[in-house]
Amino acid sequence: MSLLRVEQVVKRFDNRVAVDHLNIQIEKGEIYGLLGPNGAGKSTTIQMITGLLPIDSGDIVLEGKSVKQSPLHTKRKIGIVPQDLAIYEKVSARHNVQYFARLYGLRGKLLQERVDEALERVGLSERQQDLAASFSGGMKRRLNIACAITHRPPLIIMDEPTVGIDPHSRNHILDSVKKLKEDGSTIIYTSHYMEEVSAVSTRIGIMNDGRLIATGTEAELRQQFGTDEKLTIETVEVLDHHGAAAINELQKHPHVRQASLLGNTMELLLKPGEGSLQDILFIMAKHQLSIRSMKREEPNLETLFLTLTGRQLRD
Repeated sequence: MSLLRVEQVVKRFDNRVAVDHLNIQIEKGEIYGLLGPNGAGKSTTIQMITGLLPIDSGDIVLEGKSVKQSPLHTKRKIGIVPQDLAIYEKVSARHNVQYFARLYGLRGKLLQERVDEALERVGLSERQQDLAASFSGGMKRRLNIACAITHRPPLIIMDEPTVGIDPHSRNHILDSVKKLKEDGSTIIYTSHYMEEVSAVSTRIGIMNDGRLIATGTEAELRQQFGTDEKLTIETVEVLDHHGAAAINELQKHPHVRQASLLGNTMELLLKPGEGSLQDILFIMAKHQLSIRSMKREEPNLETLFLTLTGRQLRD
């Protein structure tokens, strides 16, 4: 039996359908990377899983229990690491973790053992008596995770857990995510950093316009959809009206799926096909654009995402 099932879930806000008959199935022990451009319905879906938003129709089932029918039971089974920090900065790291652990019913010796375990896992044992206000952004993010995992929930939801932090803290968090999986946790991981999702996820789901449009391992998704390659062209001159004219012509080329420009950089998504590079060079010369550098990248999760949604992750 799947740990979590999202079954034909619909959520509307006035006349707008934010989540449209969504179906997701997540197995025990996997890290499920949930991707989608802004407005795809990810945050709304997470809020319904956690019981923060009512479901208009359909159902969400966690460990065999309906979120609609057993909201308190399911909330106890979830640890949430929100994008916005949910810690108290005027108390110590240890008191923060203790407070959230007590909310989940932990008491006495077990409480202290679990707090020690959570702080150790996120690398904050030596700073546990320090005020959270004295922590760096990365340390606060790690404390946020400790508060969410003390009660050992079977499902952990991490919503942008590495936003705005240093590389050292990011690597520490990613290592912690992998260790949680090894210890049996199931994780829903959302991020705007494609390399993170690629690094930690055992399976990936891509949402667009409120629906799940693709799901599978990264290898499976590449095999099924990932045929485009990315071409980045840096020009000598700023891409003004000449660049706009070139983009307009390139977008009509049968082997160009998408073309965009910023400053003196042009990014193209290329479908498979012979002769496309020569055609691109001809169009650049036609519009009097001088190339400073050019880089071709094999299909990866980012190009796969763009192929499926037609949009950048941050819109």
